[in-house]
Amino acid sequence: MSEPLILASTSPFRRTMLEHAGIPVEAVGPGIDERAAEEPLRGTGASPADVATVLATAKALAVSERMPGRLVLGCDQTLSLDGEILHKVEDMEGARRRLLQLSGRTHQLDSAAVLARDGEVVWSGIGTANLTMRKLDPGFVGRHLARVGSRILSSVGAYQVEGEGIQLFEKIEGDHFTIVGLPLLQLLQGLRSLGAIDA
Repeated sequence: MSEPLILASTSPFRRTMLEHAGIPVEAVGPGIDERAAEEPLRGTGASPADVATVLATAKALAVSERMPGRLVLGCDQTLSLDGEILHKVEDMEGARRRLLQLSGRTHQLDSAAVLARDGEVVWSGIGTANLTMRKLDPGFVGRHLARVGSRILSSVGAYQVEGEGIQLFEKIEGDHFTIVGLPLLQLLQGLRSLGAIDA
């Protein structure tokens, strides 16, 4: 790449994934209100994957319009349970309730990536993963949260599979990159198709 890819996100996980893949990256906060961007989709029958794509697109376009000529990556991830999108919890009590809500059930993560240049989408992709949480004892949930601490509040599911959160699961279907918030294999193919990285 002649110039670093602009990541329209402040997520350290996404930035690290890109850097580890050999993609030079510069992070720029998108400055959008995600709930406001999502609001027009309510009641339309939009799937969780559609919502993730709309939000990723909004982020990519918001930054792309401020940075002419640059290739911008917008990302978003939705977590849904029985088709209902769940949002991040605000505190550790919310995290406890979220884990008990997901306990013994399968939820879906949809991770969208959108590339934009000069205010236009030039590529988009989505990855989906299904995660089945084992049946959790409420006492275990409390001890687990005490160990991992408030950093899990950055995750909509109140867990981080790249850490101790992996102990919560009995089955995971989908690639690791999609689960941590970026369909990286698809994105790399998209960058190759655009001639942005060596094919």
